[in-house]
Amino acid sequence: MTRGEALRRTEQEIAAEKAAALGRAGERLEQALAEVRQAERQLLDARSPEEIDCLAQAYTTVRKRALEMRTALLIQREALGLRRHAVVDQQFPEPPPAVLVLRHRRSV
Repeated sequence: MTRGEALRRTEQEIAAEKAAALGRAGERLEQALAEVRQAERQLLDARSPEEIDCLAQAYTTVRKRALEMRTALLIQREALGLRRHAVVDQQFPEPPPAVLVLRHRRSV
């Protein structure tokens, strides 16, 4: 194997690992958003004020984690030179704060 071939092979391996890491970041975000949706459903189904308060706090916690995962994905995309994030906004929209979920609950 020539030096040039070895370099190309190494560059391909690095590119493949970058793509895999980006994919894993997306999977972590998908999981976190699924947890947010579950917490939102529980919050919307809550009946007593105490249950609503407890579930609103739980929702806020999982939402914060999802936002952290989303930020990590955006940073990873930036590191790879992907500067436009409209596709992330479409595929992984930011979950609303608990106060908006509760406002929606009251209007239904």
